[in-house]
Amino acid sequence: MFNKKFIIENIKTLFYALIIALVIRSLFIQPFYIPSSSMEPNLLVGDRLFVTKYSYGYSKHSFPFSPPIFKGRIMSNAPNRGDVVVFKTPADNRTDYIKRLIGLPGDTIRFIDSNLYINNSEVLKSKILNKQKIFCGDKIIDVFFFEELLPNSKKHLTVYMKDFTYQNSDIFTVPADHYFFLGDNRDCSKDSRFLSSVGYVHKDNLVGKARFIFFSSDKSIGSFFAFWKWNKSIRFDRFFKKID
Repeated sequence: MFNKKFIIENIKTLFYALIIALVIRSLFIQPFYIPSSSMEPNLLVGDRLFVTKYSYGYSKHSFPFSPPIFKGRIMSNAPNRGDVVVFKTPADNRTDYIKRLIGLPGDTIRFIDSNLYINNSEVLKSKILNKQKIFCGDKIIDVFFFEELLPNSKKHLTVYMKDFTYQNSDIFTVPADHYFFLGDNRDCSKDSRFLSSVGYVHKDNLVGKARFIFFSSDKSIGSFFAFWKWNKSIRFDRFFKKID
C-alpha cells in the first residue's frame, strides 16, 4: 500500500531542489562543456568549466530557453578586454559560444600580415614555442605558440598556423553596445570575423564569464565509464585550473 504522505513529501523535496538548482544556474554559476578546439591551447575539448552569470549582469539569456521576461540588461557590468566569455550567437540567439573578448564598442579591428591590430595599433605577440601540434576539429595542425599582450595589459596564449594562416582582413568597426570576439586557436575558430554566422555580439547576448575548469577528460581515449582508462583519459592536471 502506498504511503500518500510519503510520496507528496518526496515530490515537494524534488520540486524545491529543482527550483534551487534553477536559481543557482540562472543567477550565480552554470557549468559548460567545451565541444570544439577553437579555444586551444587554453581550453581543450572535454573541459568542463564554471561560468559566473552575475559577472556582467542579467538579460533574458541568463535563464534557460531565454524567456522574454524583460528587455535589455539589469545590474549590468561591462566586460573587460581579454575576458573569456560565453554568449549566445546573434545568428539564432540560442547557441552558446565561448571566445575571448578582443574588441570593445567603437574599436576598429583588423589583421595585417597575420598580425592583429586594435585601433590601428599592433597587438604585440611573443613567440614562446616553436612549431607544435594541436587539434583543429578532427585534424591535427602545426602551429606556433604566442603570448599576446592586449592594450589593457592582459596577456593570453594564442596559436597561429605556420602555413595558410589568416593573413589579412577588412576593417571591423565594433558598433555601440556590441563586442568583437576571437578564438585563441586563430586559424580554427568561427568567431566575430565571420559576420554572417557570428559577427558583432550585442551586450544582451552575454551569458557569463568563464572562471575555472572543474573537470576534464579526453574522450578519444575512453568514456568516463571506462574506469580502467581513467589514468589516461582524465586530465587531472586541469582540475580547478583558472581560466585566464
